[in-house]
Amino acid sequence: MAAVPVRDELEIALAQAGTEVILDFSGVSATQSFIDELVGVLVLRSGPEVLSRIVFKGCSDDVRAIIEFVVSDRCDQYMKANTH
Repeated sequence: MAAVPVRDELEIALAQAGTEVILDFSGVSATQSFIDELVGVLVLRSGPEVLSRIVFKGCSDDVRAIIEFVVSDRCDQYMKANTH
């Protein structure tokens, strides 16, 4: 499955004021590149605060580790690019 169409749906859901979005990874394996396209791009575009509206559910230890790595890396990049 490609991440971009899923991210497009996620962005539409997040555009609704006050919406919290659940990403359910139950029984799903995901690569680092998929998670980066899905979540990393959102962090770079909108900042780390977007993560407060996303709930990661049903993650295996491997998927959780990938999410944490990608989020940490993209938050660092966002902060470096947006801090003067």
